[in-house]
Amino acid sequence: MNRYPLWKYAMLVIALLFGFIYTLPNFFGEAPAVQVSSAKVTLKVDEALRARVEKALLEAQIKPDFVELDGSSVRVRFSELDHQIKAKDAINKALNPNEAEPSYIVALNLLSRSPKWLANLHAYPMYLGLDLRGGVHFLMQVDMKAALSKKAESLTGDVRLLLREKNIRHSGISRDGNAVVIAFRDAATLAQAEALLREKAPEAQWTPVADATAGAEPRLSGALKPASMIAVQDAALKQNITTLHNRVNELGTTEPVIQQQGLDRIIVQLPGVQDTAKAKDIIGRTATLEVRMVDDSAEAQAALAGSGPVPFGTERFMDRGFGPIIVKRQVVYTGDNLTDAQPGFDENHQPSVDLTLDAKGARIMKDVSRDNIGKRMAIILFEKGKGEVVTAPVIRSEIGGGRVKISGAMTTQEANDTALLLRAGSLAAPMEIIEERTVGPSLGKENIERGIHSVVWGFAAVAVFMCVYYMLFGLFSSLALGFNLLLLVALLSLLGATLSLPGIAAIALVLGMAIDSNVLINERIREELRAGVSPQAAINLGYERAFATILDSNVTTLIAGVALLAFGSGPVRGFAIVHCLGILTSMFSSVVFSRALANLWYGRQKKLKSLSIGQIWKPTAEGEQPVAKA
Repeated sequence: MNRYPLWKYAMLVIALLFGFIYTLPNFFGEAPAVQVSSAKVTLKVDEALRARVEKALLEAQIKPDFVELDGSSVRVRFSELDHQIKAKDAINKALNPNEAEPSYIVALNLLSRSPKWLANLHAYPMYLGLDLRGGVHFLMQVDMKAALSKKAESLTGDVRLLLREKNIRHSGISRDGNAVVIAFRDAATLAQAEALLREKAPEAQWTPVADATAGAEPRLSGALKPASMIAVQDAALKQNITTLHNRVNELGTTEPVIQQQGLDRIIVQLPGVQDTAKAKDIIGRTATLEVRMVDDSAEAQAALAGSGPVPFGTERFMDRGFGPIIVKRQVVYTGDNLTDAQPGFDENHQPSVDLTLDAKGARIMKDVSRDNIGKRMAIILFEKGKGEVVTAPVIRSEIGGGRVKISGAMTTQEANDTALLLRAGSLAAPMEIIEERTVGPSLGKENIERGIHSVVWGFAAVAVFMCVYYMLFGLFSSLALGFNLLLLVALLSLLGATLSLPGIAAIALVLGMAIDSNVLINERIREELRAGVSPQAAINLGYERAFATILDSNVTTLIAGVALLAFGSGPVRGFAIVHCLGILTSMFSSVVFSRALANLWYGRQKKLKSLSIGQIWKPTAEGEQPVAKA
């Protein structure tokens, strides 16, 4: 009756080991470290950079715990804070000889002290939020007027191209704010253009403009519909968030928070970053894209060989991986005409980059490619006023339809990288920082200590009460509560959740709520004993009959948690994640784990006379006082 099969005990042992292993990294703390990442989106971080960092430390006679290449950065961990400061200066001097134009970002950071064997099991500590670790907080305002103006300019180009393709003559296209105004010589042509634009440019509302002036030309005005304006603003906000993610990743920040607030604002939180100027430099970076023709003339070749100046109307750039290149100053089109860039494969199954242009860019590309077959076209990325050629493919044929395929001597990874650079090179709309806040690491440490104290003292108070009131079953309940906490922390660590103050509050709340299930079970067992049921049967009935009540109460609480998770943001969402996971772990620990303990202790006692579950008040015959029994 009160015996678990062996597989259930094995499952609980595995769960206990899982909880212990994935909770363990959180107890090792953090060590000072130096993070090296690229200061330019065109500069790669690879094994060669790791070797350069090791060499710089060796020459400076600084011994690190380890130097490792982790994704897009090189991380160096030290045992002492003094070594961290000296190492930053040594690495910065070795990698950035020109401090005015640094090639790499060398930033102070913190890394976990947990041993390598835990990392090999993918057991990492929980990420700490801004309020626990310290860092910087920015609130950024997106210029939505600029986004709408940019869309209106693009619409103007599209309209001009559509009318030209259909051979519909007009007297001029102009802008009136964010509206496109087209003048015609007669009303019949206006009606023909209106029908075309209503079909081909449905994002705008096209209406004839009445003009009382005698002899005035009929005009057609097109303004973005309210739904289209909202879509443009939403797309600009999302693209800016994506671009910010790409830039913030260069800081090596673990779990940065970049999220929308309201209709036109973005919150950026960078835990662990104390250098506000460095963070602002990365976030405020502007990258623009230009496409120009390569000059392969004899004068250009002589300039590359060093025997002459660059020809008039050209510039010298560095082609990534191929050295210097001479490019004409005239811009074919810019990144404003690029709507998408994705990696792919060409007709020879070689890696390529597929570009999608807007109507204006497509027209320009068609004309230029037709006149320059066999010549090279350079794609240049400008950052902080400095340009670098990402790739310079040869034009094989006329390129129409607004789709361009770039292929050549590139690997699949290079195609992915190039597509990312072209796709997220610049912001969709300008932004400005309207709020800036720095949280020091000392304040974060104090918050951690207070949060841990609240959890520990809350756990201790609940355990003492349960042991006093329910005796041995109170001990079972306390052990189940500890198992619940172990599983919850392990799951948060495994999922890579970011722990903040609201998360710690949720853990403390979960402990208080989790014990309710054990209280229901213990009181149900008391009721069965009070009704005269044998101890073994009371244990069995207590757990079985309390389960329905436990399930109902936890499901209703879980619904509230899911609602917070779905509609909340920021701290509310962090609270909801811990809250929902805590409900699931508490149901498992209170029902399964605590019963396993009761079964181990009492299950094999065939002649069980009583249970250690505190005072049981049993009513006696009428007129007599109730008697308390243990």
